Amino acid sequence: MKANALKRIRWALYSYDILIFFVISALLFFVFPEIREGFPSSLVPFAIGFVSLTVARMCFKVYVQILRYAAAGYYLRLIAADFISCFLTVIYVFFFPSAPISSVLILFFVNLVFSITSRLLYQKVYQSRNKNNIIEKIALKLVKVFFGVSFLNNGNTNQQKKIAIIGAGEVGTMLAKELISNPASEYSPVCFVDSDKLKINRSIDDIPVISPTGNLKARLEDLGVAEVVIAVSNISKDKRLELYNIYRDIGFKVKTYDYPILDDNEDAMRKIHDIDMENLLFREKRHFMDAKVRSFYSGKNVMITGGGGSIGSELARQVASCGPARLTILDVYENGAYDIQQELRSIYGDKLDMRVEIVNVCDQEHVNKIFREHTPDIVIHAAAHKHVPLMERNVIEAVNNNVFGTLNVVKACETYGVKRFIMVSTDKAVNPTNVMGATKRMCEMIVQSRSGVSTSFSATRFGNVLGSNGSVVPLFKRQIAKGGPITLTDRRITRYFMTIREASQLVLTSGAMAKNGELYVLDMGEPVRILDLAESMIRLSGLTPYKDIDIVEIGLRPGEKLYEELLIKTEELDKTDNDLIFVERDKPLEKEEISRKLEILKTALASESNRVVKDALKKVVPTYHDPKEVNEK
Repeated sequence: MKANALKRIRWALYSYDILIFFVISALLFFVFPEIREGFPSSLVPFAIGFVSLTVARMCFKVYVQILRYAAAGYYLRLIAADFISCFLTVIYVFFFPSAPISSVLILFFVNLVFSITSRLLYQKVYQSRNKNNIIEKIALKLVKVFFGVSFLNNGNTNQQKKIAIIGAGEVGTMLAKELISNPASEYSPVCFVDSDKLKINRSIDDIPVISPTGNLKARLEDLGVAEVVIAVSNISKDKRLELYNIYRDIGFKVKTYDYPILDDNEDAMRKIHDIDMENLLFREKRHFMDAKVRSFYSGKNVMITGGGGSIGSELARQVASCGPARLTILDVYENGAYDIQQELRSIYGDKLDMRVEIVNVCDQEHVNKIFREHTPDIVIHAAAHKHVPLMERNVIEAVNNNVFGTLNVVKACETYGVKRFIMVSTDKAVNPTNVMGATKRMCEMIVQSRSGVSTSFSATRFGNVLGSNGSVVPLFKRQIAKGGPITLTDRRITRYFMTIREASQLVLTSGAMAKNGELYVLDMGEPVRILDLAESMIRLSGLTPYKDIDIVEIGLRPGEKLYEELLIKTEELDKTDNDLIFVERDKPLEKEEISRKLEILKTALASESNRVVKDALKKVVPTYHDPKEVNEK
């Protein structure tokens, strides 16, 4: 609505209030003979009442509010303003009797009733602007005549989709109010569906609440419902899946009103969107960062290696939101680094001091140069090769990049006085059966061995990340879209899952609480059986497993094991202040022992043989075993 229209409404409302006040005053003049007999001195209380009422309403900003969005707080301010002006007028009449006190009370009471009624009527007419009720159409025209504003013919009458809102609680009613008050909305709520017996057959904002039992499909069709929207707060994964299946099976498109699970914007609002596979198959998002964690990164120079990758770029987003003094992104892959640079620039502009450096962590001299120039306070090390099958064929590169690249960054932190070093690790480092996991376990041992005075070291371990490069869910989606089959390495395989944001916040939260040498682990709940995941994704696509889409077992990939572990069973597990973050306290190796292991790896690298390097990796990482040894247990 344009500014001049809003001004017209405010002046029209003020004029209406004046008119009503004087009409009621005139009526009281004829009802109470004492007022007529005391004329003109008997009019003084009414004049005082009018002035005090106007001033009080102005002070309480009664005429500033955009009326169509007025809520309980606005009406309480209106009542408070009228009560104060009434009180002042009664005090005057008490000390200077010139009119009956009863007439003053009646004046303010009736005036307040008319004031509230007029505002509620305006809101009701605005909310009913798209309806076809003839009475409400007449009311709309009267509002146009009186206020000079038209709510008619807004172009949405025939375009709005009629929806049923599943859940008549706080979230559901919030959605209904949002849709009703938004003239540009493409949805029109026609009913709530709720199992609460106290709500069934009642209405909220004139929207009926119906029961989910009985012939629900027929009732929804009678109301013209095109889609249903699940709007329930704190709904569990299982309950959401149950509701999805119920309404999908009776022929309705199902959407949800919540925060998309893979939405990277932490300040995102609830919105109506299609239900993603991730929303149905995985647990709710969990947030780890609080004001204390954010303050740890605020005002610091933070450097992120591998800042252009899936995890690294989300770490950059989270750190940027904390208000660092400087954010430095390091990556060897220029496209990823460029993308996150442009994204953060579009959000923060010049408010964020951000530097992007293209550097290979294997290049010690270049790493040192970057550290000298940027003098970071905190380094988050996310640079690593992570794809298991690729690293099985590129053992030399895996050891060079993951192990010695990490060592280069660790040494630079010690040399240039970095206060905190936080390494991103993986559940594949626990009893590893592949080269990638073994290199990350070696990195953990390096980090745990550093008990430097100037730098505090820690590592954080988590499972598979939804939405990251190489994640199984997008792979299965593509295979289903092509008509199958879904390829599964082994029907018994299980994995832990979390969102990119959860993984990033875990790293930052654990890093903020670190003292020195800790290895942090997230309580990730129960692991997911990948076969169940594949079957569920097929069903959620409206298809039947093994009939419409086949699932083909192709055998474990090189280095792959049937299950991932988050904890080394022989180690002690300690709680932290965060109930979902634990510390795995493994006795760290001495620096000399780590140096000996690194020399073994260096010697093996000189051979330029993947086989020799892999054998050396097994020597230096005692928990590294062939997949068969673990999978056949």
